[in-house]
Amino acid sequence: MLMHETPALFATITPSANTVVERTTIAMLRDMPAVAPLFSRLPVHGSVDRFPDRYDEEGMLAAAGLLAHAKPAAIIWNGSKGGAIGLEHDAALVARITAETGIPADTSGLALRRMMQRHGYRRIGLVTPYTQAYADKLVANFSREGWEVVAQSHLGMTDNLSYASVPCKRISQQGLEVARAAPDVMLCWCTNFAGAPTALWLEVATSIPFWDATALGVLGALEMAGIAERPGPDWGSLMAKGAE
Repeated sequence: MLMHETPALFATITPSANTVVERTTIAMLRDMPAVAPLFSRLPVHGSVDRFPDRYDEEGMLAAAGLLAHAKPAAIIWNGSKGGAIGLEHDAALVARITAETGIPADTSGLALRRMMQRHGYRRIGLVTPYTQAYADKLVANFSREGWEVVAQSHLGMTDNLSYASVPCKRISQQGLEVARAAPDVMLCWCTNFAGAPTALWLEVATSIPFWDATALGVLGALEMAGIAERPGPDWGSLMAKGAE
């Protein structure tokens, strides 16, 4: 695409200490020059969440309002918090963003819900950088969705920025650990955890789908923006054309 041509735009809100979402999104779109991402940040850093049981909706709406100035086709919260507080919070958040901006909205969590429904999956092998206590919140809320976590691998980390320091090789090892339980899908659930680049390798090694939270956010953005093109199978089955 020539530089003077206007690309299709989607906009992403990401936590302020996150260094993975932007890098992963840009890398996924490298062969999709007709699509361009925009980004805004929400204050989320350190080990203490100022809003442990809900979203900072005013902060979210401020970020969404700034992104809306660029007239994107969709606004996405590419964050995994909804898994721990309940996806009903994600549904309420996107409804409010759309009501105030007039732009379709989505989250990584809602994209996960749609994909689980489309594929009829129920059994999850869960991979995170989190503590077991935080993971227990994920397990409880996933159970409310009708999903069973049949295997888990967690690294006991709490600082938001530190999650991005985990090498892909370690995440791949976690995937192999949970694959032993033969889940329907391996789920890497943290958008500051670089699981997306490991998806293809793990799927070849285990014959089990591997879904990454950040990749699910990108997929949600493409769907909400009405963009049919996908990043391709190099990013695993989730991103293969026609996979959804």
